Amino acid sequence: MIGENVPDQHKQLAAQIASQVDAFFSAGGFTQEIAQGVSAEAPMFGTTTHHEKLRARRTAMAPKVKSLAGKGISARDIGKEIGRDTRTVKLIASENGIDITGG
Repeated sequence: MIGENVPDQHKQLAAQIASQVDAFFSAGGFTQEIAQGVSAEAPMFGTTTHHEKLRARRTAMAPKVKSLAGKGISARDIGKEIGRDTRTVKLIASENGIDITGG
C-alpha cells in the first residue's frame, strides 16, 4: 500500500466521460444549441402546481371575502372570520378585484 501508485479518480472519470462522448457522436448523435433562458421541461418561476393550488384555494375563498368586505368589515376581522391572516385576505382581495375599506 505505502509507496504504490494510486490511480487518480478524476482522470479515470474524465477518460470514461470522454469515451462515452466519443461513442455518442460515433453512433450519429449531435449537439443542439438552445438559447439562454429557454427550456420546455422546467416551469417558469411561480407557476408550479404548488402555487396554482394555493391560488385556487384563495379563489375559492373570494366570495366569502367579497361578501364580508361589502359589509365594511376590516381585513383583519375578515381574516379572523375565515381563519386566514390579514396578508392572505389582502392578497385574495387584490387578486379578485375586491375593495376592502377597513384596515
